[in-house]
Amino acid sequence: MEVKEMSFKMGQELKIRVKLKDYCNSFSINIGHDSDNIALHFNPRFGQGVIVCNCLSGGSWGDEHHEGNIPFTPGEESKFYINFNSEQFYIKLPNSSMMNFPNQLGDVKYNHFFISGDAEIMGIKIQ
Repeated sequence: MEVKEMSFKMGQELKIRVKLKDYCNSFSINIGHDSDNIALHFNPRFGQGVIVCNCLSGGSWGDEHHEGNIPFTPGEESKFYINFNSEQFYIKLPNSSMMNFPNQLGDVKYNHFFISGDAEIMGIKIQ
């Protein structure tokens, strides 16, 4: 699923509800300007037992950030929340734990959102 021109601004909260497939190996949520400039690549990888975050700038990936906590369950629906400022993305995971990732593009507004992998979006809300 891809959404263009969505206007996600600094200080707003993006609420995401996903339903993971029963056989979920991984999925990714990407927030940025386009497919070559992704400020936040959020990628739970069940086979590796990590959540990987990264940034894609001008088509080049940065250094991966690994988080060992995966509070998502294949076959189930989950909610999580993302907000950001010019320095960091803040992600509130389904178990209420928090993780963050640097806003390496440093922008205060992003307009491109897409999801791929073994999950489907049940709802997105920006407030």
